[in-house]
Amino acid sequence: MKMEDIARLAQVSKSAVSLALSGKPGIGNETRERILRIAREMGYSVKPRASSATEKSAKSLVFLVVTNLGFVAEAYYQQPFFRELIHFIEERCRSKGYSLIFSTVNMEFFERDVRAVAEDHRGSGVILLGTNLSRDHIAEIAAQLPQLVVLDTCFDTLPVHFIGINNAMGAYQAGSHLCDIGHRDIGYVASNVRIHNFEERRLGFQTALRERNLEIAPSRTFSVEPTILSSQDSMRRQLEACLRTEGGLPTALFCECDYIAISAMKTLSELGYRVPEDISVIGFDNITESVIVSPELTTIHVEKEKMAQLAVDLLTEPDGRSSGARIKIRVDTRFVERHSTGAPGLSAAEADAGSLEKK
Repeated sequence: MKMEDIARLAQVSKSAVSLALSGKPGIGNETRERILRIAREMGYSVKPRASSATEKSAKSLVFLVVTNLGFVAEAYYQQPFFRELIHFIEERCRSKGYSLIFSTVNMEFFERDVRAVAEDHRGSGVILLGTNLSRDHIAEIAAQLPQLVVLDTCFDTLPVHFIGINNAMGAYQAGSHLCDIGHRDIGYVASNVRIHNFEERRLGFQTALRERNLEIAPSRTFSVEPTILSSQDSMRRQLEACLRTEGGLPTALFCECDYIAISAMKTLSELGYRVPEDISVIGFDNITESVIVSPELTTIHVEKEKMAQLAVDLLTEPDGRSSGARIKIRVDTRFVERHSTGAPGLSAAEADAGSLEKK
């Protein structure tokens, strides 16, 4: 029995079979289970898992994701932020002679799936994507997987390694920038799915404004889907309601992530507003798409490569593995000014001149 035979029986590509047998992302859970079931029924021996001795001797780390919770879906690896983060984790693993095994927990079967992962990888170092997880979720996973590093969130009261973003700093940088270039009527575009990172960003942004005796008015606060790169009807309706009740829009919008910022720019364009001439927009994360949109997005750069390196090193360096002390690291952000922000009331000619200077 060859992989080609399994692919034919499962009615999938050979590459899909390879992903399923190696445990890597790229296919849905149903497809993966169908492929593995056919492989077992046909007596196919999966080489990487052929013997426990081989598994124990191989140097590998596990990248664990809880899917179908919040905005982390089964195809999380297609989302720009996570895709970039995974790329840097894989690079760091390779540089240290480790392979990376992908494993998922379906939130619908959380307890069952966590037990299964613990049985398969109890002795392995595990990098858990914590973006969408609560303190209780992480505590339960940590109880069963002692060699754990949680990436992209932080709960100070848990005795677990955490590598997170300095969200408050990044949002403070964004708020300071908008105020420093003259904005006083500033709007806030939040995710309608709440996570720890977003709450920290809200606090950091509010701090920057309060230091300048400014507040975000409730009528200037909007809520949208956080993973849609196209325009959103809900955003359009909220902006139109703001126009009716307030007589105008804010001169600038801070968006809790780049997805939201790009979606907001597209929605504003459909309403006839120019960015940044009529309204400035700033995002957070600095995903690759932020330089593809027009105008290029002013944003907060998250040091995804550094976070990935720290997570891998905690699990592979002797000091990290042997020390009983747990470490919590927040990696500072960097403000990136591009062309989606400008002074309020900026004319088209002035905006063009500013863009030329930035280039």
